[in-house]
Amino acid sequence: MNQQTNNVNKWIIAVTVMLPTLIEIVDTSVVNVSLEHIRGSLSAGIDEATWTITSYLVSNAIIIPMTGWLSRLFGRKRYLIGSVGLFTVSSFLCGTAWNLPSLVVFRILQGIGGGALQPLSQSILLETFPKKQHGMAMALFGVGIMFGPIIGPLMGGWITDNWSWHWIFFINVPIGIVSIFMISLFIFDPHYLKGRIEKIDYWGLVFLMLGLGCLQIVLDRGQRDDWFSSSFITVLAAVSALSMISFILVEFFTGHPIVNLRTFKSISFSTGNAVMFFAFFNLFGSIVLLPIFVQSMMGYTATLAGLVLGPGGIATLLAMPIAGRLVTKVNPKALLAFGITVAAYSTHMMSRFSLDADFYTVLMPRVVLGVGMGFLFIPLTTMTMSGIRKEDMGNATAIFNLLRNLGGSFGVAFVTTMLARGNQIQQTTLVEHITPFTRNYQMAVQKSTQVMHYKGFFSPQAGVGVIYQELLRQASMLSFNRAFFVLSVLMILVLPLVFLMRKGRSEAPAGMH
Repeated sequence: MNQQTNNVNKWIIAVTVMLPTLIEIVDTSVVNVSLEHIRGSLSAGIDEATWTITSYLVSNAIIIPMTGWLSRLFGRKRYLIGSVGLFTVSSFLCGTAWNLPSLVVFRILQGIGGGALQPLSQSILLETFPKKQHGMAMALFGVGIMFGPIIGPLMGGWITDNWSWHWIFFINVPIGIVSIFMISLFIFDPHYLKGRIEKIDYWGLVFLMLGLGCLQIVLDRGQRDDWFSSSFITVLAAVSALSMISFILVEFFTGHPIVNLRTFKSISFSTGNAVMFFAFFNLFGSIVLLPIFVQSMMGYTATLAGLVLGPGGIATLLAMPIAGRLVTKVNPKALLAFGITVAAYSTHMMSRFSLDADFYTVLMPRVVLGVGMGFLFIPLTTMTMSGIRKEDMGNATAIFNLLRNLGGSFGVAFVTTMLARGNQIQQTTLVEHITPFTRNYQMAVQKSTQVMHYKGFFSPQAGVGVIYQELLRQASMLSFNRAFFVLSVLMILVLPLVFLMRKGRSEAPAGMH
């Protein structure tokens, strides 16, 4: 790190890089709750409107792994200012969009600008803070990573209801301008990035864009299009698989790779990425299922559903600084194992939900998950990055953030598919136990019919309809239980990987230099 950076207070640097990163993370989820308003305003169908989300995620996913290479190509400070600038301008353009195609184009630009912010801020924090304070630095980074997806829907809903959907984008503009000003003053390129001339790996660039772009579309639209029964999804999946295989081969043999895959020679780095993938698989899977459960099964409003998720984010905020202090005082493996176990237990608690669950019964597992993720994220990131040289940090954080985002995308695709398929399976199973010839069924129909007659419904089949509706509710409940249970099992299966990781100290292998 150069002398200029040493003269800047590390906490000022932390605020400088985390400010734009937080708004970028919020923007990955802020549009979700405003989609109906956007659709109505721009006269678009549901499938068309979802491209405002998909386009952002696709461009975001493509840029993230390229961040280290682009930092070397343009200079990190220049690239960071350019990314925040593009994100800010495109946010303004999104707010002024006049039709759906224009909004999708501006969202693509916004994703290109925002994709680099997470890995760049993480690498700058790890370089700025001394090794003994890496836990605290990652606690600060983790606050944005964990809290952004929680505050995004809440903020988006409030702004949309009280102002208009345009303001979920306009609000980024003043924050972006302040961020550019702060970056200009307080961020400087390290000496090893100065004067480097990067050759462009064109084939790697093409295969990376094709592979990740198609993969993100498959994950986002797979369940909606019934996966491989759709020729569109099948073709995209095949293109993604072939492109990613080609990308891996190209990157191993080219002299100037966009993504240096040799970093995976570090056991701790490889293992840490696997754990992070499944951790966010669990986190995003559960925080997608929870609001669906409370709204569809318990009749909660969107605001109440947000209140179920919110305290979990607060629990993470409280747990992370504690984990950040403990990571240098106790074995980080023990902290990581504790975090994984608590996260797995929280989703197991969710698998015990019933139709009689009250607000606090639903709230507590989310709080427990928040604590688990707080104690998981800090030691995991610290150990994963402990053996990475500063020169390789941009490349390593780009890969780490990509695997984290992909874990979340796979988790969401997995639970939504499991929920839809599980509903069908559970309905079939329950129907097998209902027969009109049993005394219990006949009594239930008679009682339900009497209740419906009392409410003014005089159809002779009214009682049968009530029983069928209850069957659908019970089938859905069992499907939610099963999905949460599978998430908890997948999470606990990650636990043995902890023992493959190293506590710290340099372990950068040959080939990473």
